[in-house]
Amino acid sequence: MTASPTVDKNEPASRFEMVTDEGVAVLNYHEGPSHITLVHTEVPKAMEGRGYAGALAKTALEYARAKGIRVIVHCPFVRSYLERHPEYAGLL
Repeated sequence: MTASPTVDKNEPASRFEMVTDEGVAVLNYHEGPSHITLVHTEVPKAMEGRGYAGALAKTALEYARAKGIRVIVHCPFVRSYLERHPEYAGLL
């Protein structure tokens, strides 16, 4: 049994990512000095249904919280994640 993949912030590629043997799940972003725009989440078919997209969203939101920056959401998945997790509403 392998350990759960971790989310890494790949700054050169402007994305949060989870790398597994089955592919790479990503949340693309654009970051400015006072905000981060969450653009698009993509999870390969082989990785779907395991909570990877949620882990990407949570990591990005926690990153913004730790940096004290605002979040701008363009990604439909992150928007739906925020509806289920109102504790992040103050970041918007």
